[in-house]
Amino acid sequence: MINPPPGLDLHNNYNVTQQESTMLTYDNDHNHNHPNHHPNESLERFHFRANSISDSQPASSDNESLHEDDQLWDSCSYKMSSAQTSAVASSRWSYREQQISGSIDLYSHYTGLIASLVREEGNIYSLATKGDMLYMGSDSKNIRVWKNRKEFSCFKSSSGLVKAIVVANDKIFTGHRDGKIRVWKVSTSNPSVHKKIGVLPNFTSIMKKSIKPKNYTEVRKNHSVIWIKHFDVISSLSLSEDHTLLYSGSWDTTIKVWKVSDFKCLESIPAHDDAVNAVVAGFDDFIFSGSADGVVKVWRREMPGKRTKHLFLSTLLKSDSAVTSLVVNPCGTVVYAGLSDGLMHFWERDKFLSSGTVFRCHNIAVLCLAATGNLVFSGSADTNICVWRREEGGEHKCMYVLSGHSGPVKCLAVDMNRGSRMGERSCTLYSGSFDRSVKIWRVSIGKEEIEEDQPRRPSKLKERLWRSCNGGLQGFTARGRLSQWKN
Repeated sequence: MINPPPGLDLHNNYNVTQQESTMLTYDNDHNHNHPNHHPNESLERFHFRANSISDSQPASSDNESLHEDDQLWDSCSYKMSSAQTSAVASSRWSYREQQISGSIDLYSHYTGLIASLVREEGNIYSLATKGDMLYMGSDSKNIRVWKNRKEFSCFKSSSGLVKAIVVANDKIFTGHRDGKIRVWKVSTSNPSVHKKIGVLPNFTSIMKKSIKPKNYTEVRKNHSVIWIKHFDVISSLSLSEDHTLLYSGSWDTTIKVWKVSDFKCLESIPAHDDAVNAVVAGFDDFIFSGSADGVVKVWRREMPGKRTKHLFLSTLLKSDSAVTSLVVNPCGTVVYAGLSDGLMHFWERDKFLSSGTVFRCHNIAVLCLAATGNLVFSGSADTNICVWRREEGGEHKCMYVLSGHSGPVKCLAVDMNRGSRMGERSCTLYSGSFDRSVKIWRVSIGKEEIEEDQPRRPSKLKERLWRSCNGGLQGFTARGRLSQWKN
């Protein structure tokens, strides 16, 4: 189950150093020789076109714009194997456990597939974990819940395609293609029952805001919407560290800030010139956003409470390729960005985010990222998942390449396994794909190869970044930076 991705030489462990990264170029032609590449495929499909959105239905399947993922993978055609087809023929979902032979000592070092969850129709777009629960969103109207690898519950929304899921205590937030966020709560009497308790924004808030003309914002010529509403697909959701705020990124180019306690919209941020593909709340009240315009930005939360405002601080990255995914590792030391050209950029907190580093992650688009400790996982349109370990000095070593999906890997979620066998540490990785399956992987880490996800220590990054945001901290421009390294 561990194979090198096409074009990368991983005979043992592929070690990507900063020096090797200097030889990379931002030439999209590297995709042309890939077996999944179609000659007519263009990264322009990642870009957002606002005038293609219908007034009556913000993101219908007939007219929504093509960027980040929608219909991008026409050239990555695939079909289920005969084994998968027969497995799901008798039921909607099929659970298939991978048989692992050998001793307990052998299993303690095992890395590979544990089980597959296969469904009859629909691609998997979002995953979220909490404890022993796995929440799964797809392009159907159902959100499935699995507990201890068994189907536990299912709740249904009135809109299809669940693009994002986050869990905050007893609430589950789901972001949808219709531009709405739905809020669910677990029943106290029956944990398998999930009740819808709200929609963001709710009808009352819309009616109150619609009275005053100042609450409308022009989204294109002769068309305005109330500022608390997303008018296009919600692509990303993220919770603040204290779980008091919810951030939603949308293809309408904005980020909206919601209060978790009463579901009120506190702020709408005109974040980018193109679709927002990823937003993540990080350390020290910083928010990171990535867009189809190829830009990664940093925002800072100010004035907590009802007067919450977020100020733009800096641009970390300017690239010709779309930013498709972002993640901050749980111990709050590194920010990672995946791009449509297969590169991964990262910025270190201890270096005040002042300089970015880049390495080759996949040959084609990175679609999703996940992180735990000093490990980062990348899922790609090449159907593979790479497991990277951050070494001292910022070098990233590819530990494993997990192969098993037959379609692009769209979402990842990871949990550390607190127990250990024979002193070995491991984590469980969940991957959702356009092959209509969720796969469960065990990743062996070793005895001393993982940073504990400890509470983040206070730092001076806030004031340092704040002081430099008026010119001292410049954006990281991909071409310019790589050219400088080459010299």
